[in-house]
Amino acid sequence: MVSTLNLYIDDSGTRHPDKKQGKKPKHGHDYFALGGILIKDEEETLYEENYDLFCKEWQIKDPLHSSEIRSKAKNFSFIAGLSKKKQDLFYEQLYQLMKESPVVGVACVIDRIGYKNRYEDIYGDNKWKLCKTAFSIVVERAAKFAHMQDRKLRVNIERCDKKTDNIIKNYYYSLKQEGLPFSKDNSKKYNPMEQDKLDEILYDFKLKYKSSHLTQLADLYLWPMCMGGYDKSNRPYKRLLDDNKLINTHVAEEKIEHLGIKYFCWETSK
Repeated sequence: MVSTLNLYIDDSGTRHPDKKQGKKPKHGHDYFALGGILIKDEEETLYEENYDLFCKEWQIKDPLHSSEIRSKAKNFSFIAGLSKKKQDLFYEQLYQLMKESPVVGVACVIDRIGYKNRYEDIYGDNKWKLCKTAFSIVVERAAKFAHMQDRKLRVNIERCDKKTDNIIKNYYYSLKQEGLPFSKDNSKKYNPMEQDKLDEILYDFKLKYKSSHLTQLADLYLWPMCMGGYDKSNRPYKRLLDDNKLINTHVAEEKIEHLGIKYFCWETSK
């Protein structure tokens, strides 16, 4: 039987480099991210049990959606009707669900302004969609992490529209068949995994519905990782980091640059 490390991915932000952000979020940042969690195949049931207990206690029947929970809106508008003490309890138990789950957070977060500043003069209207860059980076880093544990990698991503799903699926098979799409000279410092090794490690690709409990956990993890790129003191990010729930604390410090959470185009974002 093949031992796998399972990557669950969600997205956040606008994937088109030249498309306007739309309604500006409260945090004021403009990014696109793909990321979520890594979990050993045999430990998935441990999370499922904790998930069921949490949802039963709070009588939740809808998917755990990060933005709705933070804003106390839609399916989670009930939070606004709780006392301050009860609200604090809800959010703390939600964090404990994240903390006690046998997962590690990983992501690639691209600053859209920085991306445009870096590539506008070079590529103009021919710039890649941000999801191509983010998917390639986060999957390659997850594959390296899986290889460190003598495991294969399953890639699971939340379904979107049919066109986008096919694009993402093609990214996956391109990694297996052609390797990373980046310039070898520019990416050399990140010690990229060669195509033959990627083909060997990448074991399976699946599209998941929002009802997937682990896809929901990926969503909960992604937002703090995004915010951490802009503010290292962001409380959810800092708690996850301090509790060793992010990949940066699971690899040697000198390997974080090519194995840790990737913040892309930050240096050109101003």
